[in-house]
Amino acid sequence: MKTIHLNSSNFTYWKHRSTPNVMALGFFDGIHNGHKKVIKTAGDVAKKGNLPLAVMSFFPHPKTILSKGNTTFDYLMPTSKKASILESLGVDTFYVVECDKDFLSLLPKQFVSDYLLNLKVVHAVAGFDFSYGHRATGNIDRVKKDSHDQIDVTKVKKIDFHGKKISSTWIRELISNGEMEQLSNVLGRYYETEVYWDGQCFKLAPYYMLPAKGMYKVAIKINERVQETEVVIPKNQNRIYLTEKLIHRFIRSDKVEIIWSHQIPVVQEIHSSSAFTV
Repeated sequence: MKTIHLNSSNFTYWKHRSTPNVMALGFFDGIHNGHKKVIKTAGDVAKKGNLPLAVMSFFPHPKTILSKGNTTFDYLMPTSKKASILESLGVDTFYVVECDKDFLSLLPKQFVSDYLLNLKVVHAVAGFDFSYGHRATGNIDRVKKDSHDQIDVTKVKKIDFHGKKISSTWIRELISNGEMEQLSNVLGRYYETEVYWDGQCFKLAPYYMLPAKGMYKVAIKINERVQETEVVIPKNQNRIYLTEKLIHRFIRSDKVEIIWSHQIPVVQEIHSSSAFTV
């Protein structure tokens, strides 16, 4: 899979190298079961037409631009992790559009012309709540009209779990509450975070969310080795402590993955991290 970071300085280069394709549209933070339905639908359309499958996402999140930097956005994963999952889903090209003030000011027709027609999209697929253009006034239903009937569209209906719409917002709520077991049902997989070992504890890599304080059953993955263990997130600390010494001795700045299984009920409130350092 090819990952292309689009911006004003390189757009002309990439539009001349694009070929007819089917494109899934969305921010796709977390790539949950709803997102996967959109991507699978686009993939089915692409296979039927013998066309490559593309995905377009945006970075940073529009909320950070609209708030002029005054809003902190809790990302579920960085672009690199998103790309890895998309590749496993059969995506051929992953476009990451630089989201800035100029991009958000585009009228819906301009967005369709500049970012879909110019990239030779022949069929666009998105969720029912996808929006685009100035003040988010565009939606998947009007892409065909905005493209003067040059782009066909497929709108994917709401995907829910036990009657509740699956969304990145709900996923953030589950992480904030430490409901990792429920989260795995919504994501379709366990939540994973990249972390760094600082000699005493793990620190979260950028663009991931840290679960609520508490004790968790997890798996630690490093160099394809996976070991189950338990970790603790103390109150008011942005750190992750092991509850036991592992056979593997981590090297300072080691980059590893934590796969979150479920929260372990504890009787005593966790106030200090000192009991859990390695």
